[in-house]
Amino acid sequence: MDESVLHAIRTRAQALAQSVIDVRRDIHSNPELGNCERRTPALVADTLRPLGFDIREGVGGTGVVATLRGGRPGRTIALRADMDALPLNEESDHAYRSCVPGVMHACGHDGHVAMALGAARVLHELRDHLRGNVRFLFQPAEETIGGANEMIADGCLAADPPVDAVFGLHLWPLMPAGQLSLKPGPIMASADLLRIVVKGEGGHASEPHTCTDPVPVAAQVINNLQALITRRFDARSPVVVTITYMQAGSAFNIIPPEVVLGGTVRTVDPEVRAAVPARIEHLVRHTTAAFGADAEVTYIRGSGVVMNHPGFTGFVRQTIQAARGSESIHDMAQPIMGAEDFGAFLEQVPGAFAFLGARPTHQEPYPCHHPRFDIDEQALPEGVEILATVAMKFLDREAEVDG
Repeated sequence: MDESVLHAIRTRAQALAQSVIDVRRDIHSNPELGNCERRTPALVADTLRPLGFDIREGVGGTGVVATLRGGRPGRTIALRADMDALPLNEESDHAYRSCVPGVMHACGHDGHVAMALGAARVLHELRDHLRGNVRFLFQPAEETIGGANEMIADGCLAADPPVDAVFGLHLWPLMPAGQLSLKPGPIMASADLLRIVVKGEGGHASEPHTCTDPVPVAAQVINNLQALITRRFDARSPVVVTITYMQAGSAFNIIPPEVVLGGTVRTVDPEVRAAVPARIEHLVRHTTAAFGADAEVTYIRGSGVVMNHPGFTGFVRQTIQAARGSESIHDMAQPIMGAEDFGAFLEQVPGAFAFLGARPTHQEPYPCHHPRFDIDEQALPEGVEILATVAMKFLDREAEVDG
């Protein structure tokens, strides 16, 4: 790719900085929960349609697919941005704080949409240099279950022209602004849902011997689940089982008939993930049976492991290092045990997912999903440049990338 094109991408990304920040703030002030996105996809479509993008709305529910066709024929790369917010009350006091009670962009998706729109504008200006096509996937419902899969089922990757590779960025408030962090192989964990109902026999709190108290049984189940992880799975392949809620009883003097436990299971190894449900079921049933109780176990598979393709990951690393310098790249040693449904796209086509540092300087950094989450907005034009550079370089016919 010509150095002049790289310079043009960087110059245009910086020129759009305030516009991208304004878009991010507008979306931040008007957050929408997964599968309830209306205003955000309309903003996306209204921004890109006048530029001549091929627009499909209502993809996978409320998603938008926008395709930019380059000046010359070639391959197609997809750039993904998730749109949904979280059911959280914002505790920040900035002027663009959420105007919707109980809903907040606390994971950077507002910035993801803003960066993708910025990259779309940059690439549109440089479309005569594009040897192929860029498809923008504005995805709903990442924070719930099914957003990516629903878009895939609705043809976002297979539509003419079919996608050859996919790339995505996630803003990360605990890393220096503008730094790109990635690794080949697993970069984020799967996230499955676990629900256990421990069934006993209720009675009077003063006579536990006359009934089957499910509360201590449930406590034993929780303890045994932790022992299961440390004794039945290889410690070199991380597995996390966290019980996040326990519901039982309604009065101090009544032993309840059942206890409901709920939580999540995370792993970065698909084979381990496949083995977990049966082992949990076996442990729970035998633990409860030892106390004369019974159990009902529900295991729901959520987002899969985000598995970066080594060839494309190396391509992204080399491309950004050449464009922005080696200091702009951070090689991750370990995957993050948080989850992302971007892995569904990577199961279909080669690609990579990366984190873009956005540690704020105006406040203490808070992690994703925190009510005081915020970012350094100066990372946004950096993200615009990275997205546009990766897309332009991939479509360069000299850039051969193996999956």
